[in-house]
Amino acid sequence: MPSSRAEGAPPVVTGIGVASGFGYGKQVLRTGLHAGADVFGVLARPGRQPAGAATPFIGVEMPDPPDVLPKRIARTAGLSGRVAVAVLGEAWTEAGLADVDPARIGLVVGGSNLQNREAVLALTAHGEGRAILSPHLGYSFFDTDICGLCCAAFPIRGFSLTVGGASASGAVAVLQAAEAVRSGRVDACIALGALQDLSHVDLAALQALGALGPRHAQAEAAPGAACRPFDRGRDGFVFGEACAALVLRRADDLPAGAAAYGSIVGGAHRADGHRGPDPSLEGELRAIRLALADAGIGPDAIDYVNAHGTGTPLGDDTEAAALLEAGLATARINATKSILGHGIAAAGAIEVAATLLQMRDGRLHPTRNLKTPIVPQLGWVGETSERLEVRHALSLSFGFGGIDTALVLRAPGA
Repeated sequence: MPSSRAEGAPPVVTGIGVASGFGYGKQVLRTGLHAGADVFGVLARPGRQPAGAATPFIGVEMPDPPDVLPKRIARTAGLSGRVAVAVLGEAWTEAGLADVDPARIGLVVGGSNLQNREAVLALTAHGEGRAILSPHLGYSFFDTDICGLCCAAFPIRGFSLTVGGASASGAVAVLQAAEAVRSGRVDACIALGALQDLSHVDLAALQALGALGPRHAQAEAAPGAACRPFDRGRDGFVFGEACAALVLRRADDLPAGAAAYGSIVGGAHRADGHRGPDPSLEGELRAIRLALADAGIGPDAIDYVNAHGTGTPLGDDTEAAALLEAGLATARINATKSILGHGIAAAGAIEVAATLLQMRDGRLHPTRNLKTPIVPQLGWVGETSERLEVRHALSLSFGFGGIDTALVLRAPGA
């Protein structure tokens, strides 16, 4: 986020498109989130389970995307690309982008190595001599394939790029899109947190790292109990397919009758110097404090925090300590990953969408399985949704490689 406010007013979010384990569209997401519905199960997509695995991987998978692409194009697009187009379509229509000059529309795709499962399936088939490699694989392994697919499906002619921030990728995309609008580079910019299509190899590596949970055989019988952010019984994150698109525009450039979900009034994206998965209390604190300073408010003005909340022991402990030290003990706090699972690249974007939807509804979704909070003195939203008027919210995302982000969102009229 730019440090100077002379470049323009904070951008507003005017369109949201989402896909999750609940399906496609904002309404099913809102209903599922507020109900804290259970969508966890054994992962079933081809390439998600290793042959002969004694304990299968669990998580959340969404329904297949609607057929919005021409068949000749859909045949060449992977799951991540087809979901991106469906999600972008919802946000595009709601934001009225058909009336914006295509040369003034930008796209930032959050995520890297987005189509690994497709690559593993192709490699397996090719290695066994069962298939001739499709020429489309020659470019689909680049993350820009999703940029190109979206820009071919919609008239986006300003710019397109991808940003990788591991689990913070979606939030980094929102920050970059906000900067592009605020600086006047484009009139509208879409931040897309892309679906991270993990393979069984990726899942096994994350489990070997100690990040992916659960690590016990009983989870197969009760997968809905495995994802437990900030609970004493947590033992790792649980993967969940997700994708979200947010359209950012200037408040003074909205069509007549258009309503904004809220504005991006502050943000920070900082490096904390860690190469691997270990979190940094100092880095998370810096991001929170810089985002609040960018918004021109103190911690006491934050009504609600959408926490990163993965369910990893060290990650949750560090984040809870950062929230306390940052002076956010009076804010209400929940973890969207407890319901949707961890969307990796998409997480930051769909959590910003969830935050804005909760602000509009005046209602906070529950945190599934939060029975014994690790730090009881923080303002946790437990297993029941709560009514709350949110004027300012803070959304946090932290990624492997020492990437710490924070976004401050303001409700319309606040």
